[in-house]
Amino acid sequence: MNLNEIYLGNAYELIKQVPDKSVDLIVTDPPYEIKGLQTGTGIFKDRSRGLNHYVNQMLEAGLDKGIDLKILDEFVRVMKKINIYLWCNKEQIYDYLTYFVKERKCNWEMLIWAKDNPPPFTNGHYLKDKEYCLFFWEKGVKVNINRKSGKTVYVTKTNVGDKSKYKHPTIKPIDIIETLIKNSSNVSGGGLVFDPFVGSGTTCLAAKHLGLNYLGFEINEKYYNIAKDRLSGIDQNGEMNLFDL
Repeated sequence: MNLNEIYLGNAYELIKQVPDKSVDLIVTDPPYEIKGLQTGTGIFKDRSRGLNHYVNQMLEAGLDKGIDLKILDEFVRVMKKINIYLWCNKEQIYDYLTYFVKERKCNWEMLIWAKDNPPPFTNGHYLKDKEYCLFFWEKGVKVNINRKSGKTVYVTKTNVGDKSKYKHPTIKPIDIIETLIKNSSNVSGGGLVFDPFVGSGTTCLAAKHLGLNYLGFEINEKYYNIAKDRLSGIDQNGEMNLFDL
C-alpha cells in the first residue's frame, strides 16, 4: 500500500495488507452502536419529521452496526506500540476498556466532546450531548501533552458547517483531531497516522496539515469520494478550501 492514500474497501480485509509495526498512531471513528436507530425506538421513538433526514444519514453511515472487535487484534499488530484514539458511544466503552486495559494493560484516558446544541432526541432519556474518545497507550509511547493541549473536555457547538460541506453526520472538528495527533506523535520526526474508518477524511486531512504521512480506508463509496475531494481542497458545495490543499 502507498502512503498518503485513502483506499476504498472493507477495513477488515484491507488492514491485512498493512505491514506489522508500521503505524505510529491510530485516530479513528468506527461505527457506533446506536440502539433504536433502525427501529425508531428509545430516544428516536418520538422524533419529529425534521430530524428524519439526520437519522437517515446516520443509517447510511452504518452507525447502527458497531464494529467486529476482532479488528482490535489487527490494530495492535500494525502499530509499533499501542497508541490509539477511538471515538465511541456509551455502549462501546466497556468492550474497549476490557480489551486495551484489562487484557493489554494499557494506560488510558477518556476525552469528551460536549455539544452546546445537540440533536433534540430525548423521549424520556438524557440528551445525546456528548461523544467519547478513548485514548490507549502502552509504556514507551512518547506523548507531547502540556497544560494547554491536555484538557479532556472540548465544549463546542455541533459543527453544522462541516456537516454541510462534507455531508457526513458524525464528522469531528478538525482542530480537536489535530490536537490529538500533536499530543501523541512526533510531528517534527514524521510518522504514519492511520484511520481504518475514514468517513469524510478528517483524520487524514489533519495529518496532512501537520506534515505527517497518512493511510485510510473507507467502505462507503460516497464518503470515500468526499474524503478524496476534501484532501484535494474541494468541498461538496463545489467550493475550493485553500487551507485544505
